[in-house]
Amino acid sequence: MSTSIDSPANADEATPLQLDVQVSSPQACVRDVVVTVPESEVQRYLKEAYDELVPEAQVPGFRSGRAPRRLVEKQFKERVVEQVKGKLLMDALSQVTDSQDFSAISEPDFDYNSIPDPGEGAFSFQFSIEVRPEFETPNWKGLELSKPVETIDDEAVTTALQRVLKDRADFEATDEPAELGDKLVVTIRFKEGDEVLSTLEEENITLAAALSLSDGVCESFGADVVGKKEGDTVTTPVKLGEGAGEGEDERTIVAEVELVEVQKLEEVELTSNLLEELGDFESEEELREFIKDSLVRQAEYRTQQAVRQKVTNLLAESVTFELPEDLVRRQTNRELQRRVLEMRRNGFDDTTIRGIVNALQQNARASTEAALREHFVLEQIAEEESLDAEPQEFENEIMLIAQQSGQSLRRTRARLEKTGQMDALRNQIVERKVIELVVENAKVTEEEVSADADDSSNASYPVSHSILATKFDSEIPEAKYEDNRVPESPLPGSSEQEKD
Repeated sequence: MSTSIDSPANADEATPLQLDVQVSSPQACVRDVVVTVPESEVQRYLKEAYDELVPEAQVPGFRSGRAPRRLVEKQFKERVVEQVKGKLLMDALSQVTDSQDFSAISEPDFDYNSIPDPGEGAFSFQFSIEVRPEFETPNWKGLELSKPVETIDDEAVTTALQRVLKDRADFEATDEPAELGDKLVVTIRFKEGDEVLSTLEEENITLAAALSLSDGVCESFGADVVGKKEGDTVTTPVKLGEGAGEGEDERTIVAEVELVEVQKLEEVELTSNLLEELGDFESEEELREFIKDSLVRQAEYRTQQAVRQKVTNLLAESVTFELPEDLVRRQTNRELQRRVLEMRRNGFDDTTIRGIVNALQQNARASTEAALREHFVLEQIAEEESLDAEPQEFENEIMLIAQQSGQSLRRTRARLEKTGQMDALRNQIVERKVIELVVENAKVTEEEVSADADDSSNASYPVSHSILATKFDSEIPEAKYEDNRVPESPLPGSSEQEKD
């Protein structure tokens, strides 16, 4: 596709560039763009730059601003050309992204240093940009939804309180056989045949039915380790997650577990000192009320997630579009950040969060692709309904995260900004508002469910360890090309330009 962007006849505004823009679609959600600025425009920009410089230029042997223009142009050519190059790029990119019919979801991807300097002839450069897929907005009004509702009773509070006390309890080393709920110090060697893939050295864990890792799960961990004593070594199978099988549907390796130490729980009493350590609580009743509030928030989060899943499943059924592999790969870490932010604001502890992150990482591509599809559908509805995140909503979210993390509001905001998570926070707010709008316009029936009060000793214990040292795309993506010079023949997307 080739378009020409002309200057509007408005003398009060800066004259826009005249551009020739050629756009191709090498794959879904990606546009390759070639921009050509005619020589007349390049010379106009150079002339304007020199016109501004000459009256103030300081050249040896001449008073300030009195040097001949030709001498100024010769002495300051390198600086002016670099300045004009940057201005041409900024103005051209701004006009292209404003004028094209695609909706960009990333910054233009190009190598500034590989673009030739402007001079004689036209100024041309190319870039790739990720764009939102094009699809018809599904009909979201009048959906039929069931909404799970949890009741937090005294039993759930008591179970949660026992977990809190257990986390504060002392564990003593013992020669007795290990049981579920015991603390272990283990060294685990992950092996495939005789090859040791990685080693987890003297890790402190809680003995649970399963052991969850960043890229795998040991489902029979508890069954194989229970009954073993300090000094024993046991082997147990590990199923690697999606993306670790090198094209295979499933890949299983072996974990060689050495029990360095077995620790048994000693009873702990809820004393006034412990109440103070837990948060300056004056009584057990006050602590229980605090725990109940946390459980209610967590239950509300699970309800929101369940409703969100039902909504997005129904919406996604009626839209189809392809997602390129590169886009999914780069978005994986962003999706993990979004989920972590959501869970932190809702009061989940680090162990629970780590377990959910491990589960997501084990099926990273599938979960990320589903999340991206959901995001694009919800974002399109948000645009059509003029929904966006307001400044006060940002403040409310940051305040909740600060309260749960025990950090100051200022430090929490600084951390989110420094780690680039404000965009994730914005998406979280907007998507929640869309879900609320859809639910308001849906036919909703409530379904009472039991509270999720699983004891961690009977479930899965998560460990932050990648067996294959897999990186979940936190690094900067590699460039798609090494040279931004525009080829003489084809548009981007031809066979000559697909060599990455």
